[in-house]
Amino acid sequence: MSEPEGSARRQELLEAAYAWVLEHGWAGMSLRPLAEAIGSSPRVLLFLFSSKDGLIAALLARSRADQLAVLDGLRDGPADLAAVGARVWAWLAAPGHRALLRLWLEAYTRSVGAAPDAPWAGFAARTVADWDALLAAHQDVDDAAERALLLAVLRGALLDLLATGDTARLDAAVAAHLATL
Repeated sequence: MSEPEGSARRQELLEAAYAWVLEHGWAGMSLRPLAEAIGSSPRVLLFLFSSKDGLIAALLARSRADQLAVLDGLRDGPADLAAVGARVWAWLAAPGHRALLRLWLEAYTRSVGAAPDAPWAGFAARTVADWDALLAAHQDVDDAAERALLLAVLRGALLDLLATGDTARLDAAVAAHLATL
């Protein structure tokens, strides 16, 4: 039996674990080193989150909350797809967001093909739906293909940026695509 989701200790350890995962990623997450790093024990984490999968699910929800906060912050402004695309890219390309975006990419990748009962299941699809909804809110005419292409360009540029750090080249590529909208 786990402690209620709203307990202060659970929330404190969730935030500490989230900070750890932002720094180290999902791949190396093992309960014993994580618990030691955040001043807890594997037993406490299992009590608070029911299982390692329960902890992962809580961390994914925490990560998604950050993503949704970003989307909320990008909703205001010109009701123009190119303008919102530029605002999204500026946020994605900001160096201070790299840890969150690396974490997002790792979760997104693990989600693709995940078993339906895995904590990763559906993460990628929810992400696509969230970002598509933001883009749709900035289109005069509903054009799902145009939004899908913009999202693909932004996601591809993000992958390149995380791999190369070549902001200038990718800024130019995204700007070239936005000029076609």
